[in-house]
Amino acid sequence: MKIGTFMMPNHPPGRDFAEGHYHNLDYLEFLDGIGFEEAWIGCHYTVPREPNPAPDLLVAQALVRTENIRVSPGGYMLPYHHPAELAHRIAWLDHISKGRCYIGIGSGSIPTDFSLFDIDFMAGENRAMTKESLDIMTRLWTSSEPFDYDGKYWKVRRPADDTDLYRMHIWPYTKPYPQIAIAGFSPSSPTLELAGRNGFIPLSLSFGNTYLASHWQAMEKGAAEAGRTADRSIWRVGRDVYVADTDQEAWDRVLNGMVGDQYRNFWLPVLKRIGMLDSCKHDANVADSDVTVEYMMKHNMCIGSPETVERKIGEIVESSGGFGCLLMTSYDHLDNMEAWRESTRRLAHEIMPKFADVGAAAD
Repeated sequence: MKIGTFMMPNHPPGRDFAEGHYHNLDYLEFLDGIGFEEAWIGCHYTVPREPNPAPDLLVAQALVRTENIRVSPGGYMLPYHHPAELAHRIAWLDHISKGRCYIGIGSGSIPTDFSLFDIDFMAGENRAMTKESLDIMTRLWTSSEPFDYDGKYWKVRRPADDTDLYRMHIWPYTKPYPQIAIAGFSPSSPTLELAGRNGFIPLSLSFGNTYLASHWQAMEKGAAEAGRTADRSIWRVGRDVYVADTDQEAWDRVLNGMVGDQYRNFWLPVLKRIGMLDSCKHDANVADSDVTVEYMMKHNMCIGSPETVERKIGEIVESSGGFGCLLMTSYDHLDNMEAWRESTRRLAHEIMPKFADVGAAAD
């Protein structure tokens, strides 16, 4: 099993944008130095706690400050981009990274982002736009002849060459195009069915273990529909992790630090609003009012001494059936630099080597 991170990126409200950006960049360089295999950079427009509308800007800067870690947008929200423009941006990023980027995509999830772009997510317009965008981009990446695409949301023309003066000339560095990843969040996630159907990397951004099995079932369902076999080795599972000398020390730092603040003032209110608190419960009989920060820490995070964190990661492996890469959720830690980075270092060096032979390695 490999180790990576998912960066929202997350910052406290009021953090200066540039300060947060360069903190993220410095952290990616740190992760590269301690052996993290990959990092995924999120994208939102109207979430003050997750302020990054252009993940490829951070990715591009990280590429020149790191050597081995694969840094990838995680990802582009396809309904918010014209596919002809985005196809070229992705191909260009693929070239300047020399293939050191996966390409994460999504259909969006933030109501105010949908409003900003006038997308009717209640009617599923965002999912239909995602499919159409993918169709257009893959055709642009793989076609050598002119074509016209008359879609519901976009009209695209792949022009004929006009001698050598003007012509299509930017193709992906990776053939036929970079490996695509897509995140799933809800139980039995439809986007993970799409991952299975298309052979995409599945990213399970899960809060608990109870519905990981349904994520894998969704991937198997999609793969079977396409005549594929779902591959556990490319499955990524996200989780909050914090390591300290003792369980109590780790508990105190998480509860009273940025992780606790994020859950208290963002994630739990969001989950309640969208009706997904049940996904966090280890037992269906748990009352919504009992799903607190402390509850999440006890049941859904890997927090504690190295022995406790190892046990909790083992429980994720057991409940899921196995996966290829653990994605530790990253947070702004400008106010707690030394302790956070020591925790991350211990995860990489003390704990994850014990899972090196668990499942197949993800390529």
